[in-house]
Amino acid sequence: MPKIQPTYLTADGAAILKAELEELKGPQREALSRRLRDAIQMGDLSENADYHKAKEDQGFLEGRIQALEFALRNAVIVETTSTPKDVVAVGVRVTVQEDGSGPEVFHMVGAQEADPRAGKISHESPIGGALMDHRVGETVEAETPGGKIKLKILKIE
Repeated sequence: MPKIQPTYLTADGAAILKAELEELKGPQREALSRRLRDAIQMGDLSENADYHKAKEDQGFLEGRIQALEFALRNAVIVETTSTPKDVVAVGVRVTVQEDGSGPEVFHMVGAQEADPRAGKISHESPIGGALMDHRVGETVEAETPGGKIKLKILKIE
């Protein structure tokens, strides 16, 4: 049996996932149940588009609930206050600079929390993986879909 990899989450990320789970298990499930009940009352289910759509939505909803429960059950909550600030790790903010570009700040998070547009990158991503366990002043090379890039670590906080 393969070993289950932990899900790394910040305390904020865990709270967001818990809130989403509660929303899905409560109001979302209830609304979907009403939709299914209404569709069933329409009669012939074989050609009832509302029923088939509701069943499809139910599958997605239950799948997301299972994924969130699994992630939270296997979560390792990273306390940002206790994270050492001398090496890049999950939970820190790292300022990097690519040659010829301005500095960028990334918040290192677990894969469940990753949102590159908001500056949150996963420790499993090409850039995040390259930065992990390195120190200020070091230059790392990351293999990205756009090619290899070199990043100098300017600050860890």
